[in-house]
Amino acid sequence: MSGLTELESAVRQEVGVRLFTVLAWVPERRALRRVHSSHPGQYPVGGEKTVEVAQGWLTQCIEGRQPYFGKDRAAVREIFADHELIESLGCGSIINVPVIDGDEVLGVLNILDAEGSYDEESVAAARSLAPSAVPALRAALQGGER
Repeated sequence: MSGLTELESAVRQEVGVRLFTVLAWVPERRALRRVHSSHPGQYPVGGEKTVEVAQGWLTQCIEGRQPYFGKDRAAVREIFADHELIESLGCGSIINVPVIDGDEVLGVLNILDAEGSYDEESVAAARSLAPSAVPALRAALQGGER
C-alpha cells in the first residue's frame, strides 16, 4: 500500500523493527484488518484479528487512543493469542500505536523487535510516526474495504 513501505523504512531507522504491520480498524466488526506487513508469509495483508485481541488492549489502544507498550515476552503473551508465532520471529517486545485522524481511530501500527529493544523513548518515536499512516489507512477504509 502506498506510503506504508516508506513508513516502514522510517520506523526501521527511528525505532528499530523486526516485524512491522499496519492494521485498519473496522469498528462495525470490532476487527483489525492488516493492510501492510513486513512478513506477508506469516502475517498476510487482508488477514483480520478479532477475538484473539484482548479487551484490555482494545480499551487502551482503540478506545483510549493510547499506545500499548509490551516491554517483554510476558507482556506479549498476556495480550496476543499469536504470541508463539511472534516469538518464533525473534520478537519479544511490542509497541502498538493508534493512528488517529481528527476524532477517528483509523488503525494501528504494530512494531515488534527482540525483548528489551524498546523503552519509553521508542514509544514516543513510534507515536510521532503514526500520522504518516493516515493517508494510506484513509484510502483503505474509504476504498470499500470495510
